[in-house]
Amino acid sequence: MKFAIIVFPGSNRDEDARHVATHVLGQSAELVYHKDADLHGADAVILPGGFSYGDYLRTGAIARFSPVMGAVRAFAERGGPVVGICNGFQILIEAGLLPGALLRNRDLKFVCEFVHLRVEQTDTPFTRLAQPGQVLRMPVAHGEGNFFAEPDVLRSLEANRQVIFRYTDAAGRATDAANPNGSVHAIAGICNAARNVVGLMPHPEDACEAALGSTDGRVLFESIVATVAAGAAARPRPAVVTAATPRV
Repeated sequence: MKFAIIVFPGSNRDEDARHVATHVLGQSAELVYHKDADLHGADAVILPGGFSYGDYLRTGAIARFSPVMGAVRAFAERGGPVVGICNGFQILIEAGLLPGALLRNRDLKFVCEFVHLRVEQTDTPFTRLAQPGQVLRMPVAHGEGNFFAEPDVLRSLEANRQVIFRYTDAAGRATDAANPNGSVHAIAGICNAARNVVGLMPHPEDACEAALGSTDGRVLFESIVATVAAGAAARPRPAVVTAATPRV
């Protein structure tokens, strides 16, 4: 399969994502730049972390207007799998592809540490190989990861099972101490109503090799590879036309 990894001015986890796609998973990946208007035949899209456009105005606010986001939106509307990681999550919210907002961390400090998150739902392209309630260990690195939504939006997210990841302790308990940024309902990641667009603040691409301290992030990328493979297998194959055997 082929990943499109979107690169904005200020992206800094794009090469991490490409490394995972190519060297860890053995798949194809192409860096697609912000001025491009085509995803070059990608099967899945990654919006990586970083500080797109220097976080001017607010995180993701300028990146949403990049030409490439038109292609990302069209891809998502066709049901294509899209994941936004950290700044990518912020961009998806600014672009209206995911609900809510990401505010300054509650202590107003940049947080960079390993956290635990519990898998709440497994019926998305990025969690299909995970187990319900599975606790993953991944790093976070952000200053604006405090997820917020109005009460009616929160009720809808919870009722429609759109909360995909929740901050917990190592035992899977959603405690205040385990919440690194003050996110409401300890939300670490959500999906859209169609379930093909996922955003999360932790960095799975930096938790795919033992040398980095965790391999728990691999399940997200292996899930999308399995999803794309299953979709390809389900598509009808074109009929094979052979030349008629001449009669004698």
